[in-house]
Amino acid sequence: MRVQLFIPCFVDQLYPQTGFNMVKVLEKLGCRVTYNTKQTCCGQPAFNAGYRNEAKDVATKFLHDFSDNLAIVSPSGSCTGYARNYFMDMFDNSAEKHLCKQVQGNMFEFTEFLINQLKVDNVGAVLEGKATYHDACGALRECGIKQGPRQLLKNVQGLELVEMKEAETCCGFGGTFAVKYEAISIGMAQVKVKSALETGAKYIITTDVSCMMHMQGYINENKLPIKTMHIADVLASGW
Repeated sequence: MRVQLFIPCFVDQLYPQTGFNMVKVLEKLGCRVTYNTKQTCCGQPAFNAGYRNEAKDVATKFLHDFSDNLAIVSPSGSCTGYARNYFMDMFDNSAEKHLCKQVQGNMFEFTEFLINQLKVDNVGAVLEGKATYHDACGALRECGIKQGPRQLLKNVQGLELVEMKEAETCCGFGGTFAVKYEAISIGMAQVKVKSALETGAKYIITTDVSCMMHMQGYINENKLPIKTMHIADVLASGW
């Protein structure tokens, strides 16, 4: 199967290895991965900040960058959920409406693509230790992703998956929310990380590097014995 790769801004700029690991897993499963080097942001930051005209300009470029009628796989539930659920708000009465529908139908977060499209829940990964899973807001609330990542993680050899009490609670990042409401954002990270620590987990695993970055910042600042990992990095481990 031939697939297109969409790499979100945080992955591109801060966690490129997560993108490479996603490709590693997809290719192992028989996918031919293509990457349009002209791709940029999906426009979500501008949209969420209220700059709808600017967001539409970026989204228009996104539609044309991914105009090939192929699956678009991304290591981000947030970007996937935004494109899938909000693009039509901008293109419903435009010449791009048909292309928008096509792109929305082709958008997949990485784990849902593995589970729902490739019908794979075991990629042969190996990682020793205890881990807990954080339900990122974009993946859970906008894409309906809940059991798939857990199913994949339960099949990682050597990994013990335990649930934390605050699994579905927001980590506090929320894009510009973390800047505008810093104290609240840090408090939410504290609640999330404390809940993870109470499980005895070594890793907090999630589908979105934005959540990962925010929680890891709190962990580093407080020198806590836990680390965050993107699920693509976990699934690429051990082989």
